[in-house]
Amino acid sequence: MNALATPVTPEFRPMKPEDIDRIILIERAAYPYPWTRGNFVDCLGSGYSCWVLEVADEVVGYSILMAGAGEGHVLNCCVAPAWQGRGLGRLMMQRLIQAAPGYGAEFLFLEVRPSNTRAINLYDSLGFESVGLRKHYYPADQGREDALVMRYGL
Repeated sequence: MNALATPVTPEFRPMKPEDIDRIILIERAAYPYPWTRGNFVDCLGSGYSCWVLEVADEVVGYSILMAGAGEGHVLNCCVAPAWQGRGLGRLMMQRLIQAAPGYGAEFLFLEVRPSNTRAINLYDSLGFESVGLRKHYYPADQGREDALVMRYGL
């Protein structure tokens, strides 16, 4: 499917085990250090809030939210590279923000690579604030990269 010629009519639905093959392809295309199949299987099995974003029955993005003790933690939120730049990441994050109170969350947290300026700009524009740094959190070509911790008050 040519993503550039297709009108964007996104729809959310719960993630299913049969979505994982497509999600893995997106994950590998989007990240130099992607999650494993086991990460996604474990999230589904743990009952986390796992959603896919579809356009014309094609999975083009996904998000995973873990909630507990009054906090929500965005574990993963990704748009397929061919679909980036169309506001779908913003749409998914807005959906997570709206859904979080239903899980008893008063705050949403996430980690992001300081080198991922597009994501940081998105989170800033949505009202997330930087609240800390996790040293050596992410694998990187030259050792490890820190993670910027961001928080959104619901």
